[in-house]
Amino acid sequence: MAIVDVTVHIDETIDRDRRAKIANTVRAHKGVTAVSHDDKKPHLMLIKFNPDAVTSTELLQLVLDQGVHAELVGL
Repeated sequence: MAIVDVTVHIDETIDRDRRAKIANTVRAHKGVTAVSHDDKKPHLMLIKFNPDAVTSTELLQLVLDQGVHAELVGL
């Protein structure tokens, strides 16, 4: 099983609790192995996942479904 990562940039400035809620939603999705976010870089979220189980586009949609504007970084 290969694990890859993707960085998501969230456009809005949201508080730590909201970021944690978004991270928990993403973390619960099939194929996601880890989600991290740092208070020093509040607009960025790093998601580690199994690309055989979920795509980066699907992960971005999970974030967008939380009512924020976001995009994948570096793709």
